[in-house]
This record gives sequence, C-alpha cells and structure tokens, in this order.
Amino acid sequence: MKNALIMLGLLVGIGLYQPSHAQVNVSVNIGSQPIWGPTGYDYVNYYYLPDLDIYYNVPQQQWIYFDGGRWITTSVLPPRYSSYDLYRMHKVVINDNQPYLRNAVYRKQYASFKGRYDQQPIRDSRDSKYYVINNHPMHNQVANRGARPGGNPGRMNGQQPGRSNQQPGRDRGQQGGHPNRPQGEGSRGPR
Repeated sequence: MKNALIMLGLLVGIGLYQPSHAQVNVSVNIGSQPIWGPTGYDYVNYYYLPDLDIYYNVPQQQWIYFDGGRWITTSVLPPRYSSYDLYRMHKVVINDNQPYLRNAVYRKQYASFKGRYDQQPIRDSRDSKYYVINNHPMHNQVANRGARPGGNPGRMNGQQPGRSNQQPGRDRGQQGGHPNRPQGEGSRGPR
C-alpha cells in the first residue's frame, strides 16, 4: 500500500511538472469597425456610448438599446438618436458578451465619459491599418493601388487587398452612409 501511494505521488508530481502550452488567440476585426469608432483597437466586440446609454455590436453591425422594458436590436441607429454626432462622442470598448445585460454596471462605471469628446475617430486617422474600412477616406486610393501603403499587397484579415466586408457606400450600422440619419425599423430583441 505504501508503494502504491509513493507511485501515485510520483505520477501526480510528474503530471504537475509537465510544461503547459498556452494557446494564444489573437483576433483582429479592424475591417468591421465603423469609421466613427475610436482609433487604437485591433479588436472590438461592443462599443458602449455613455451619452446615449446604448451599445453597438461590431461583429453583428447592430445597435442595441433599451425601449419599452426590453432590449431592442436594429441594424440602423434609432431615430431618437439621430441628432447626435457619433464621430465626436466618447465610445467605450467592451469585449464582454452581451454587456447590455449588465447595463447598470456599465452606466455607472462610465458615467464620467458623458460629454467627453476626446477620441479620434477612425475616419480621421491616417494609420494605414484603417484603410481596409470601405468608407475610410483613404480606402479608394489604397484599393486602386491594390495594396496598403507601405504594406504587403497580400491578404489582410482574410480579405482581398483594399477590400472590406462592407457593402460599397455603406457604413457599419448605417444606411445611406450618414451615421446620424437612420433608415427603417429594427427587429425586436438581441440576437
């Protein structure tokens, strides 16, 4: 019995000593970010806009806002927010799943960002990594050359050079290319 315990201890010790191989998963979704989003982020799951108390799901290109006692999901900015300038107001990057379900926490945590206009929008950036975004002012110049300035003309983010996943003339989450002029109604409930 004593030998069995010693062997078990040795096996456990050897098992604990084995070096672990951590997996690193790096995601980039720059091409999916709207041009009114803030610069400096290679990956964004949600933007929280404290001035409006709403969320924008970057991968799904959908707005999420509270109305009538429930969360509403829509692909266009709701009409009641149309007078706000998305390029100026502060956006908080949140990479959690369904942050709107903890809205009271985020509202309190980021209340001090209301009324702040201290972020550079992607539209105004001259960093070539943002040129893959279809509505970026430099997108067409890069697409016409077939490569990113100073970069490799090969694929970026699984896309053809100079292309993004957006439809031509469309901003993420908007119709008609203007971030503050919503068109149409959205669906009920988050997806």
